[in-house]
Amino acid sequence: MREKSETEPAMSPGSATDTAASPPGGLAQTGVLDFFAHDAKTDEVLLVMFELRPWDGSDEQLFQLQEKFNAYVSFLLDGELAEAHPELAGKNARIELRCAEMPLGRALDLLNAIHDQLVLQEIRVEVIVEDRSGNCGDGCAGGEGQD
Repeated sequence: MREKSETEPAMSPGSATDTAASPPGGLAQTGVLDFFAHDAKTDEVLLVMFELRPWDGSDEQLFQLQEKFNAYVSFLLDGELAEAHPELAGKNARIELRCAEMPLGRALDLLNAIHDQLVLQEIRVEVIVEDRSGNCGDGCAGGEGQD
């Protein structure tokens, strides 16, 4: 589906370069960049966050979601990416939220608001629902082997 570059993650503790293992970080660790790579197919900087917990609509989970997005956007726009990886400066960016189930209610409302704000910064936001085996789940498109 996507080719990973040999680019290392910019944030160290809890960062990952391989999603085959149990995903690190997650929304509960708002200061951790869960996954970072250069997507060679699309020539985009790819940042991925994981949420393995069910969406419960709690204030805490929504706050963590907002804070995680704030940290990712800050990494992209405040010069940290350009400083750590000058070869990626100026490239388009995509933030993926990979979760075990589709966000509903207030979480979906927040994600729509985040999407609408980040599109103005030319940052794409995608929500990818994965089943527990790590495969693409319901509502997910673009899996391996699909053209």
